Amino acid sequence: MEVVAGGVGVADPAAAAAGERAAKRRRVAAEPAGRRAGGVARRGRRRRVQADADAAAVQRLFQACRDVFRGPGTVPRPDEVRQLRAMLDRMKPEDVGLSPDLKFFRTRDAAQGTPTITHTTIYKCPNFSMVILFLPRNAVIPLHNHPGMTVFSKLLLGSMHIKSYDWVDPDSGPSVSSCSSQADDQLRLAKLVVDDVFTAPCDTSVLYPTTGGNMHRFTAIGPCAILDILGPPYSIEEDRDCTYYSDIPYTQHSTADGTGDLNNVEQDQGHLAWLKEIDMPRELKMCSVHYGGPPISDK
Repeated sequence: MEVVAGGVGVADPAAAAAGERAAKRRRVAAEPAGRRAGGVARRGRRRRVQADADAAAVQRLFQACRDVFRGPGTVPRPDEVRQLRAMLDRMKPEDVGLSPDLKFFRTRDAAQGTPTITHTTIYKCPNFSMVILFLPRNAVIPLHNHPGMTVFSKLLLGSMHIKSYDWVDPDSGPSVSSCSSQADDQLRLAKLVVDDVFTAPCDTSVLYPTTGGNMHRFTAIGPCAILDILGPPYSIEEDRDCTYYSDIPYTQHSTADGTGDLNNVEQDQGHLAWLKEIDMPRELKMCSVHYGGPPISDK
């Protein structure tokens, strides 16, 4: 069918598209059954090959973790950190069964009320754990620590703001600010390590028991997923429980006793904060789901 526009014959786009679809169906119908079956088989093989590659990636990561993490009181060697970091840098969402096309990651609207954070455990043993955290838009994991732990964090999908601290003096305990004599107002001086926005794909971050930003807060700018490797994992029985903090600008309190070299501290006020231990925030909502990605074998 044609319509006339200004005396020139112009094909109707809808009719042309319908004709092309009909011609394609006729060509497919005319193809030998063996050729069609061969195409389906090839697509099936490609999917199986991709699935095998995804499973191989997470299996290799697991095996590397088993070699690198040797239990409580140990920290991976620098060459081991480089090895594991390089492996995580190459990890893709598909390697753990995720895709940007999943409804969770395509939802841009903020949830009503406090967003719920979901986590799933890929593997856990006394030496290390492999977990994925799912943060909806505007979700916040409050400032918290990782006692005696080395943690690798790989942002797989999305965008998030990270703020992290280390203690100015890792060997000292809390000190009471001179502006207060109440025991529950104990503060401890910390230095800022990271205060930035990260968007996947990006490099893997690593924190250590006393360096690298052991205390951090995650704020999701959009829906995101983080693959965390914790060595060793949290354990109340082994005195590695999670502690939460609030951070207070350094200038809001006069210098407390027991903060070490105060001359250096005074020169670096812009990167300092007082941290106060708090109870787990009531508004923090977390739930656990079953891991549905490529399985791993610990044989």
